[in-house]
Order: sequence, then structure tokens, then C-alpha cells
Amino acid sequence: MGLSGCIVFIAVGAILTFATDWEAQGVDLDVVGLILMAVGFIGAVAFTSIARRRRVVVPGGTTTVVDSERDHR
Repeated sequence: MGLSGCIVFIAVGAILTFATDWEAQGVDLDVVGLILMAVGFIGAVAFTSIARRRRVVVPGGTTTVVDSERDHR
């Protein structure tokens, strides 16, 4: 799930929780919306954490190049 999927979960959850008056027998849509928002938030945090870890630049040391095919005349 990418960042856009997480944002969709947050948006759908917020709509279900705050913007609807629907009643479903046996299902509390407010709780479903809160769960969707929580899943979207956790997914966004995980995605940005993984993306940040990929961008870390490890400072490299100096490398020694040995040219074994060089003619020493």
C-alpha cells in the first residue's frame, strides 16, 4: 500500500465517522471509520519510515584502485 492508499483510507474513514448519518444494523460505522483512519495513519507512518531509510546516504571511505593489467616498463 502506497502513500496514496493510506490517504484514501484516512479520507474514507473520516467521511464515515464525521460526515455520514447512515445506520447499519449490527455495524457501528463510526468505529469502522476510526479503524480505517488508524490503519491509514499507521500505513503512512510505516511508508514514510521505509522511504526515509532508503534515502539514507552512507558516507563512503576512500577506495584504493589497483590496476593489475598496467604495463610497468
